[in-house]
Amino acid sequence: MSGAGPGRPLAHWQHRLAERGVDRQLWLLVPALIFVIALFLYPFFYGLTLSFQPTNGGPFSDYARFFSDAYERGTIWITLRIALPAALLNVLAAVPIAYRMRGRFRGKRLVTTLLVVPITLGTVLTAQGLLNFLGPTGWFNRILLATNLVDEPVRLIHNYWGVFFSLVITGFPFAFLLVLSYLSGIDPTLERAAATLGADWRRRFTRITLPLLMPGLATTFCLTFVLAFSVFPSAVLVGNPAGETRVISLAAYQAAYEQYDYPYASAIAMIMGFVELVIIALVLAARNRFYTGSTGGKG
Repeated sequence: MSGAGPGRPLAHWQHRLAERGVDRQLWLLVPALIFVIALFLYPFFYGLTLSFQPTNGGPFSDYARFFSDAYERGTIWITLRIALPAALLNVLAAVPIAYRMRGRFRGKRLVTTLLVVPITLGTVLTAQGLLNFLGPTGWFNRILLATNLVDEPVRLIHNYWGVFFSLVITGFPFAFLLVLSYLSGIDPTLERAAATLGADWRRRFTRITLPLLMPGLATTFCLTFVLAFSVFPSAVLVGNPAGETRVISLAAYQAAYEQYDYPYASAIAMIMGFVELVIIALVLAARNRFYTGSTGGKG
């Protein structure tokens, strides 16, 4: 009986799990799994269930209410009109800069730091900076008026452009870091081999680097699009929340905290997530249609 003890059942279960191919180190995933369930899966399914429990009508009445109201339904197009160009511009701007930054040169760390600084600022500080710089009495308009380039201040905030600039500033660092990481994974010997065969940098980029980078660009676009599509503070601070920048997240907020209609707010949130999934699916489908193969990484 001396061999019996509290550790014996535990050892027995560990042995049985090992026989079934379950590694003990997999238990390290349990905290992450609990985190995902508590902060993602539970809120999602709770919101999904709540969206089918409207205060009035049947299970789908809040969805029908949203799509039957042109003012509410229009928030989808407004948000897409802001998010898609912002995400596309961020990706297109990140490619040439990241392509140049992957090499070694003096001051590379400083330049990289300056490019990712907007991440540390946050949306509110970025909006405040835009108000000070692009506002009617901001530096930009003062320079234009002083040089007689315009007769009156150019309106670049409290409209579409204010939100667009904010999304570009806050989203570019993420796009840049992602593209840079994908570029770093492409084997540089491929370009060197093409150079020895007489290909200039344009052909090396368009025939080798860009095709290998396309899967990464599609993923980067999807992530930056999701970031831009969920815009909320910028639409209020530097946009026109009652008009051309009334995005879908603002409609959900108003339903929840102004109308106190949580089922309707949940339905809007589900619609928002569905639209994001549709765009992501289209982008990934296009990527799979026009490109197949490995990314050419170094390992």
